[in-house]
Amino acid sequence: MSKYKKLDFKNVKTHSLKDRKSKVSLSDFAKLTEKDQDIDAFIDSLPNILTGQSFKDFLDDYTNSIRTKSTILLMMGAHVIKVGISPILIDAMKRGWITHLALNGACVIHDVEIALWGITSEDVAEGIEDGSFGMAKESTEFINEAVKNGRGTMGYGESVATALEQSNGPHLDNSLLYNAYKLNIPFTVHSALGTEIIHQHPSVDGAAVGDTTWTDFQIFTNNVSTLDKNSIVLNVGSAVIMPEVFLKALTVARNLGYPAFGFSSANFDMIRHYRPTVNVVERPTQKVGKGYYFIGHHEIMLPLLFAALKSRL
Repeated sequence: MSKYKKLDFKNVKTHSLKDRKSKVSLSDFAKLTEKDQDIDAFIDSLPNILTGQSFKDFLDDYTNSIRTKSTILLMMGAHVIKVGISPILIDAMKRGWITHLALNGACVIHDVEIALWGITSEDVAEGIEDGSFGMAKESTEFINEAVKNGRGTMGYGESVATALEQSNGPHLDNSLLYNAYKLNIPFTVHSALGTEIIHQHPSVDGAAVGDTTWTDFQIFTNNVSTLDKNSIVLNVGSAVIMPEVFLKALTVARNLGYPAFGFSSANFDMIRHYRPTVNVVERPTQKVGKGYYFIGHHEIMLPLLFAALKSRL
């Protein structure tokens, strides 16, 4: 017999399972898919549980935003371009499903390399060994020269897009910057000095980078001020830069009295990060609005998202 005192459970109160509130029932379970069903039917087949239900809810919000012609703000990091998603985003811009495109500085490098040479993304592990990482000449000089030319008159994004248009590059149809420029969709670049490979080169002009990206922050903040209860804010693949820029822009908009409340925000990334969680999903929607977080690879999640929207609309 144990020397330690035990609690007797014989008087524990129980109740019927029928009287208990249950969060899951058979009606919430996944449905079997059929051979030739469309994407809409596939989305409907997902379980009405946790992220399965959240994804359906977000699709409802996004569909409503498109139909009400509300602001749809897409912020993104460079990995989205590196995994081949540009054609899908360009198609979404052409359909009016993105009304503002906000990029970190690394996006511009990959976008320009694709637009002009059709290739991008180097082997960092190999290049860091001998100091050759990020030292490609052509794309760096193109961007740095464009930013210098735009100083005092244009933002970072418009400066590079103007240079792309003048270049007559062979792959401009695959450029996010060029297509946004041609479609008259506001697009901004939010560069952080010292974080991009083009800042390693003698051709960089730090003052020009600061001037043009400051102009873009003002343009970005102007579009953030148009957010309302039907708007969508998407952050895809940016763990630090864009969530920080967004929170500051939203603060300025609200400080100036703009009613930027009630929108739905969503973060798409491969893992859960702190800043997107608090700066995009939670804090901006804490009193009114909805926040979503979807974990998965961009090369799967974004084609799924926009294919589902296309089927609905």
